[in-house]
Amino acid sequence: MSRRDIGTDDHRVRVRPGKSSRPRTKIRPDYSKARRGRVIRVDRGRYHVRMVDDGTAVVAVKAREIPRGAIVVGDVCAMVGDLSGRKDTLARIAQVDERNTVLRRVGEEGEAQGVERVIVANADLLVIVTALAQPEPRTGMIDRCIVAAYDAGMDVLLVLTKADLGDPSELQKLYGPMELPIVVSTIIDEVADAQGLAQIEQRLAGRVSVLVGHSGVGKSTLINALIPEAQRDTGEVNVVTGRGRHTSTSAMAFALDDGGIVIDTPGVRTFGLAHVEPEDLLRGFPDLFEVAADCPRGCTHEAGVIDCALDEITDPIGVARVDSYRRLLGSRASTEW
Repeated sequence: MSRRDIGTDDHRVRVRPGKSSRPRTKIRPDYSKARRGRVIRVDRGRYHVRMVDDGTAVVAVKAREIPRGAIVVGDVCAMVGDLSGRKDTLARIAQVDERNTVLRRVGEEGEAQGVERVIVANADLLVIVTALAQPEPRTGMIDRCIVAAYDAGMDVLLVLTKADLGDPSELQKLYGPMELPIVVSTIIDEVADAQGLAQIEQRLAGRVSVLVGHSGVGKSTLINALIPEAQRDTGEVNVVTGRGRHTSTSAMAFALDDGGIVIDTPGVRTFGLAHVEPEDLLRGFPDLFEVAADCPRGCTHEAGVIDCALDEITDPIGVARVDSYRRLLGSRASTEW
């Protein structure tokens, strides 16, 4: 057997033996019968999980083979290890189940520019919370959230807060043709009104919902009204800038009494939609999707495009929906948030 060349004749030099060339086994553990848990919060390498079968809250770490950043709030995972939930015990996330929906955005500024980020997984309802005043509503933000929801295959609920300070009629008129459910609510002294709250509770019943919105619109106040034990911090609006102070620093899920789940998210400065294609957005308008089947191949459906079948729609409601779709289509390239 030939002597291994270590690059020197000095007998004092010792070289570690080479790694074995034995191939790794292709047999992987089967976690199909493992208990499942839903991730409710991610905090510095620790995953706070609520067990699906009995609601036990456990803290877990991920298995080494799961890539960093691959687990987000809303993920349903195979859990192993200590699942008792006792203090100072750790479970382990062995596997992340396939996701039903993924709400994502693309960074548009700083080091995160162009990086696609998953916000939450397995949610089926996006609740866009917008104040009618203090801060003023921004339709660009609403449009981009709707685009993200349609791309993820989620339903949309528009909640207009602070109705005691502003008139909701303009936003109702603008988003009415899109057939979005809209709830108008007031928030006085950090308390949501009972009537508006009852309508919101009815819409959230049995759903996995995600709340998004600017700081200061009353998002945390709504969470506290829906789940008093959540005790989310609430902040005041800056009288000079008209913007609220960020009070939520990470996404967190809360359980409703009826079995539904509400996920609160921190505010973000940008909501990039570079990953959304026109056809994916059009699926959020089933009536227009059928008409667009007659468009020439490669049609972008934008205003002014030759032979776009959407231009043949003449009834007032249909025209309003085409305008809404094209406005959302244009918002994909905007950076407003």
